[in-house]
Amino acid sequence: MPLRSTSSGKVPRDPVHHPLFARYYARISVAAETGIGMGAVRDRLLAGLSGRVIEIGAGNGLNFAHYPGTVSEVVAIEPERLLRKLAVEAALRSEVPVPVDVVPGLAEALPVKGEAFDAVVLSLVLCGVRDVPRALGEVRRVLRPGGEVRFFEHGLGGGPAMRFTQRALDRTVWPALAGGCHVSRDPVAALRDAGFELGPYRRLLLPEKGPKLPTSYCVLGSAWRPPQSGAEPGTAAS
Repeated sequence: MPLRSTSSGKVPRDPVHHPLFARYYARISVAAETGIGMGAVRDRLLAGLSGRVIEIGAGNGLNFAHYPGTVSEVVAIEPERLLRKLAVEAALRSEVPVPVDVVPGLAEALPVKGEAFDAVVLSLVLCGVRDVPRALGEVRRVLRPGGEVRFFEHGLGGGPAMRFTQRALDRTVWPALAGGCHVSRDPVAALRDAGFELGPYRRLLLPEKGPKLPTSYCVLGSAWRPPQSGAEPGTAAS
């Protein structure tokens, strides 16, 4: 989907613009597929999905090859221009027979209709959004009642010293160095606070062996939008 030009003929700047980090992330994420087992994590994240899926923060599209054939369509939202270009290339070369549409957009204002999707995929995205409650309100809006959220996120973990380090990094240099990423957020608590029903989830370390880094503390699991919803906590205006 092309960006709309302004009246001056110039293309507006993307709302998320981290070109240096995007290049770095594109390299390390490919290496992590086999180096620290991310490919296997993606398989577990996406196994059993079906119907229409929206993936928020698709990055360079490494999830695409792991979607099962039971998925009828993937709408992949990616705000960063370089990563979006790489995601389009990944969609074109994916051998999985699942149509993927890569479009620009922010997690806090998804450019899709409400209750249009059977599942939402959140993969290493909540760490970087500017407004987590608003983003999860958008997830509730676009997900049909009873629809599923699959999530793989990193966040707060370890003992008191590690948690102190994570919070200190978030208050100082880390978001600027890592494209807006935060290492001390709690994705499970955020999903619960947004009104989702949590399903099974497991904590894991990446990498599993070696030194534990501030980014090592991850969680993989699922949640659901309640079948009958009243007021939507944190829902953004549509």
